[in-house]
Amino acid sequence: MSAAGEDEAADFDGLARAYRWLEYATFGPILERCRFEHLPSLRDRRRALILGDGDGRFTAQLMAEAPALEADCVDASAGMLGLLKQRAPRARVQRADIRRLTPAGVGYDLVATHFFLDCLTQEETRALIARVAPRLAPGALWVVSEFAVPERGALRPTARALIAALYRAFRLLTGLRVDRVPDYASALSALGFRPMAVRARLWGLLRSELWSASRAT
Repeated sequence: MSAAGEDEAADFDGLARAYRWLEYATFGPILERCRFEHLPSLRDRRRALILGDGDGRFTAQLMAEAPALEADCVDASAGMLGLLKQRAPRARVQRADIRRLTPAGVGYDLVATHFFLDCLTQEETRALIARVAPRLAPGALWVVSEFAVPERGALRPTARALIAALYRAFRLLTGLRVDRVPDYASALSALGFRPMAVRARLWGLLRSELWSASRAT
C-alpha cells in the first residue's frame, strides 16, 4: 500500500475485510459497545448522515432498530463502503473525502461519527462540523465514539502512550497523517450543540457521547 501524500485521504481499503477482526484482537467487543451505546435514543430518528462508519456495523444495527430511517453514509474507502452496503442494503452510500464534504441533503436529524473524527486534524474537524451543521434539522442529535486521554489519574500517561502507538500503526498501514484526537467537543459546543449523555469505558480511554443541537443551526 502506498503511503498517502500530505493532502491525500488515508487508505483503509487494505484493512477493510480484516478490520473487524483486528478490532476484536486489540479491544475485544468494547469498541462495538461504544458504537451501540446510545442506540435506544436513536430509534425515533428519520434521516441520518453517517460519516466514516467503516465496515457498517453501526449503520446496519441502527437501520435494523429504526426501520423507517433513511441513511446517507459517506466514506473515502470503497472497500469499507462495499462491506457497509452488504450489511445495510437500504443505506445510500457515497465515496468521498469527508474532509471536504458538504452534504447534499438537508433535514438530517442524526449525525454519527464513530472512531472517525480521530482521522481529522483540529481544523478539519471544526470545518466539517461547520459545514454539516446548516444541513441539520432543529434538535438534531450527533453521536460520537472516540478515544480519549483521561483528564487526570494514574492511567493518563498509559492512555497517551497507547493512543500514540495506535496512530503510529495506522500511519504505517494506511498513510494516516494525523497524530492526535481533535477537540471535537469545543467545535460542537461553538455551534450550539450540548452534551446529553456521556459514557466512559476502559477508565476513560474510550468515550461514547450523545450531543443535541439545542438551538437552530
